Amino acid sequence: MQKCVLSIVCLSISWTFTDEDHKYRRTLLRHISNSRTSVNPEELDPLILTHMGLVYYEQGHWTDAEALQVVEMEKKKQALGDEHPDTLTSMANLASIYWSQGRWTEAKELEVWVMEKRKRVLGDEHPDTLTSMANLASTYRNQGRLTEAEALYVVVMEKRKQVLGDEHPRTLISMGNLASTYRKQGRLTEAEALELAVMEKMKQVLGDEHPDTLMSMANLATTYWNQGRWTEAEALEVVTVEKRKQVLGDGHPHTLISMGNLAAVYRSQGRLTEAEALEVEVREKRKQAPI
Repeated sequence: MQKCVLSIVCLSISWTFTDEDHKYRRTLLRHISNSRTSVNPEELDPLILTHMGLVYYEQGHWTDAEALQVVEMEKKKQALGDEHPDTLTSMANLASIYWSQGRWTEAKELEVWVMEKRKRVLGDEHPDTLTSMANLASTYRNQGRLTEAEALYVVVMEKRKQVLGDEHPRTLISMGNLASTYRKQGRLTEAEALELAVMEKMKQVLGDEHPDTLMSMANLATTYWNQGRWTEAEALEVVTVEKRKQVLGDGHPHTLISMGNLAAVYRSQGRLTEAEALEVEVREKRKQAPI
């Protein structure tokens, strides 16, 4: 019975950028978690595992997402082979989970493998190939390999503009990632200009409360902080924290990052009591987080 319920719930999930779909997926977490306790993942269809993993991943439950993704990937390898596009997608999803956990070496190894296979199987300009390139660039950035990250981000951004259009969410994400690389390189003016453009387009295309829009706001707030523009950084960070609490929940990793960033702004302003209170709250919530 639980297996049937779980299948129906998971098949109702749509994987799109729309704000409504994201909110719906969030409401399913409790139902999926309750049903999962009495179901063996090995008995589930790969599509069901994919949708379950997506819900866990979006809510920052990395360990649960990884466990399901590994099972799904192995099932697809057995059924379709290592180089089938669906298998490569499973491997790319697992690499994204590693990335979210800060496991850069494992993420990079898998991303490189998937990227090369996708280039050969799908072609250099296929959207999935571009996603692999973007993911690898993000890993390079977090490893401090900024020159390599920038070069790859530029290629992805230009190709996505050609293939998907200037205002496609994935194109905008590429622009935001390039801006984050500029910031890490100390190119704050370039980062700010690009982040402003991305944030405004995200609001138009996805809406003010979409997680990707909130990410663009958080990125711009960080650049303001790096520029010493405390008042502007605080104003944007406060909005981001509140909206992330509403959209993602109080304990989501992205919400906690925003709270930590706001605490850093308070410290820069000399508001040490407020900063400390927020930092304590973040630490306590991280202890409770199921990651």
